[in-house]
Amino acid sequence: MHRITLSTHRREEMIDITNQVAALVAEAKISQGIVVVQSPHTTLGVTVNEHADPDVTQDMMRHLTHLVPPSESFRHAEGNSDSHIKTSLVGPSVSLIIDQGRLQLGTWQGIFACEFDGPRRRTLWVQIVPALLAP
Repeated sequence: MHRITLSTHRREEMIDITNQVAALVAEAKISQGIVVVQSPHTTLGVTVNEHADPDVTQDMMRHLTHLVPPSESFRHAEGNSDSHIKTSLVGPSVSLIIDQGRLQLGTWQGIFACEFDGPRRRTLWVQIVPALLAP
């Protein structure tokens, strides 16, 4: 298993980790398989979305905050229940195909760590699983 460590700078932000994941896939030197990127944090999600236009990530964060705003009516004592809910909506992991030794993403797709309770130092787990090919 590999790890990607990053520092977030705002309470809510999306950080493009595509290049780090692609580099780990290239280093693995496998032809076919799956790569799983997982967050072990309850307030950091992982998603795949457009990374060509930064307005998309800003729109996503703005809309998630509109859907689940911070609220004093939440019972969780840490005051970050909205962060936990947003992470559940986005999800804690993605699984992606490796083909011919390369990460398979659409033209405009990128992999993002979605911070909902920063700034913090975060770790993502990356597991590369070679395909079991029949003889």
